[in-house]
Amino acid sequence: MRVPFAADLASYGDRPAILTDTLTLTYRDLAERVADLAFRLGTERRLIALAATNDLESLVAYLAALAGGHPLILLPEDRSAALESLVAAYDPDVIVRSGNGRTVLEERRPGTRHELHPDLALLLSTSGSTGSPKLVRLSHANLQSNAESISEYLNIGPDDRVATTLPISYCYGLSVINSHLLRGAGVVLTNLSVVDPCFWELFRNRGATAFAAVPYTFELLERVGFAEMELPTLRYVTQAGGRLAPEMVQRYAGLGGRQGWDLFVMYGQTEATARMAYLPPELAATVPGAIGIPVPGGAFRIDPVPGQEHGELVYTGPNVMLGYAETAGDLGKGRSINELRTGDLARQHPTGVYEVVGRRSRFVKIVGLRVDLGQVERLLADLGVQAASAGTDDGLVVAVEGDHDKRLLGKVLAQGMGLPRAALQIHTVQHLPRLVTGKLDYRAVLALSRPEPEPAHVDTAADGPGSVRRIFADALEVADIADGDTFVSLGGDSLSYVAASVRLEHALGQVPPDWHVTPVRDLEARPGNLPARKLRRFFAPLETSIVLRAVGIVLIVSTHVGLFSWQGAAHVLMAVAGYNFARFQLSGERLQRLRRQLASLARIVVPSMAFIAAAHLVTDNYTPANLLLLNAIIGPEAVTTQWHFWFIEILVYLLLGMTALLAVPWADRAERRFPLLLPLAMTGAGLLTRYEVVNPGVPHTAPALWLFALGWTIARSRTAAQRCMVSAIAALTVPGFFENTTREGTLLAGILILIWLPSIPVPKGLRRLMVVLASASLYAYLVHWLVYPPLAGISPALAVAASLAAGVAYWDLCMRVIKAATRRRTRTKKSHNRVLPATAPTA
Repeated sequence: MRVPFAADLASYGDRPAILTDTLTLTYRDLAERVADLAFRLGTERRLIALAATNDLESLVAYLAALAGGHPLILLPEDRSAALESLVAAYDPDVIVRSGNGRTVLEERRPGTRHELHPDLALLLSTSGSTGSPKLVRLSHANLQSNAESISEYLNIGPDDRVATTLPISYCYGLSVINSHLLRGAGVVLTNLSVVDPCFWELFRNRGATAFAAVPYTFELLERVGFAEMELPTLRYVTQAGGRLAPEMVQRYAGLGGRQGWDLFVMYGQTEATARMAYLPPELAATVPGAIGIPVPGGAFRIDPVPGQEHGELVYTGPNVMLGYAETAGDLGKGRSINELRTGDLARQHPTGVYEVVGRRSRFVKIVGLRVDLGQVERLLADLGVQAASAGTDDGLVVAVEGDHDKRLLGKVLAQGMGLPRAALQIHTVQHLPRLVTGKLDYRAVLALSRPEPEPAHVDTAADGPGSVRRIFADALEVADIADGDTFVSLGGDSLSYVAASVRLEHALGQVPPDWHVTPVRDLEARPGNLPARKLRRFFAPLETSIVLRAVGIVLIVSTHVGLFSWQGAAHVLMAVAGYNFARFQLSGERLQRLRRQLASLARIVVPSMAFIAAAHLVTDNYTPANLLLLNAIIGPEAVTTQWHFWFIEILVYLLLGMTALLAVPWADRAERRFPLLLPLAMTGAGLLTRYEVVNPGVPHTAPALWLFALGWTIARSRTAAQRCMVSAIAALTVPGFFENTTREGTLLAGILILIWLPSIPVPKGLRRLMVVLASASLYAYLVHWLVYPPLAGISPALAVAASLAAGVAYWDLCMRVIKAATRRRTRTKKSHNRVLPATAPTA
């Protein structure tokens, strides 16, 4: 047997079937590729395992298996451990992988050693990508019938085009592709995330009409400003993969109503091929918590459950699986069930739609993946850890008995269950909570996730002085802050980061390293002012870039004054500048981040030019070239007082160059698609100047470009392997640059600290001072050239202290001016936007 929609692709002729950013493949072309691969797979039915990703080669391999009648085990390409586990359990005849535009067949034997039932078409995991040997057996008829019912209630036509937002290895993502290919519609094939502006550019360019979402997708849509996007071809959005909050259903249904698209809330399980129910869009406003009505061809009933107010939802239809497989011997079995007991407790609404009100079994669905809570406990038990797990569709809560490394266990569970680490909470307890009967008390486990009451002295009310919103409002001079806003999206940069981070730590306790790109709602959900550890009675952690900026400016000023000599700090700060550029200036859509980059640049240029203008008036050390920050380009080659501001000039050139580069669409796309490779390439370009292969013609540019790009690369290094790579680059390229081992050691140490230490403990008594010095470091660099000369002969220490104090004073003055200008601009904008009453027409 074959799946008809996979075998009849050619019937749609030259209609576009697959669209990417560089390719349009017609149905005729797709059918030819599918036929070619089916020929390579052979005519004898064999068991195939496909490690799939959202690329053309994986899709062709999937369709070729269906068209050729080969049973297929489908797994995500990035889960090698899961693939190895299932290969060991089922011993497939062929393993198919894609890579570099090629399809690789690992032929393990010429024929098959398995007994394969004639109806068997597809084997999918019920638990996401864990590698559990328990698989769902789906038939050719299951796939065809579910694709037909979905395409019927969505009214999919040949002119529709759906953009892939979910993995092909996930039953929901797969059903999206099946239902569109069935109707001759187009599939905009991409691995891009909805937070990537390139996704929406592709969506518009290809005229996409639909995309699929799980509940977490809507959180991402909030972050990227989906409600304000112009998507003229969008016809509908589907949602499944877990319960979406009713208020979100109403919100997005209303948004769709205003913008001309429909929201289809759906309900399904892998055991039903994909979909069992959908909520007609016109009912989303009145019954937003419902799963809807059965898909065409399906039916529900509710069976009583002893001891429960509501019964269990039972589904029947042609898309109900054949049964489960746990060993290779199960592949020869036929149908073992005719109806699906969902495990969900449900009721029927007076309008006729169904509502799920609870669960009978111990499963939760997190970020679209169904998680067996019992399997969580068994996985930990295999490690010798006694645990109890509970959870909701929002996340997993695990209590472990005894003293264990929570970070290690969290990492093991995240990898073992295929879940994001942020969806897991691990709590150590002396004894697992139990009921009087001796059974585990799962309600008590779930209660561990509730935040502790906040201490009375911490004000985290929505508008209190200790609230996240108030801190952001004070630091950034913004009034309207939405739940989905982040520090960066509100215009935060490295200059405002320091003060905001310290206030946040005071209000919330330890904050996450990525707090600057974390939505306000998530920061507000954190418990306030966590109890300090014993080690923190005298020390407090301070973010590494802040420490480097504070220590760096002290070393620079002290060296210039002559208090002592410790060179290399300025070059460390150039790497820190690149690090902060990547953290604060590279989020949001292209035009949005261009505006942010220019605004941040202005916060450096304007105070610098203002001070240098004043210095030019009172001394004869500087020229108009200094005033315009052009001395490095048109000034004298000899090092004179005119080179005092080289650091600021080179930093401005680099920021201007990077801003101009990323304003180019192809460069913007490259940075988003290859966030690590682009700064690595820039580092390589900088090394050409560092080793004098290329002469940029501007002194100091050689180390600056190299170090700035290296700092950018550090910010984009997410894994230990990537950090090791960047460390190796630094260790190989720093030595020999200055021909001064102390200076090179300072630079290398600063870079390695930035790579490996997210924060550094500092004495509590010095913490506030270091925060102020870091905030004022740029300004102290400017003013110290005028402050220290008359004082150095009296006391070098006094000259250093006076220079730093003057820098702090100038920083404070500039911040007050910026805030006043921002408030005035805001008031002017509001007055211009005020609606005036209409005047009556005159005769």
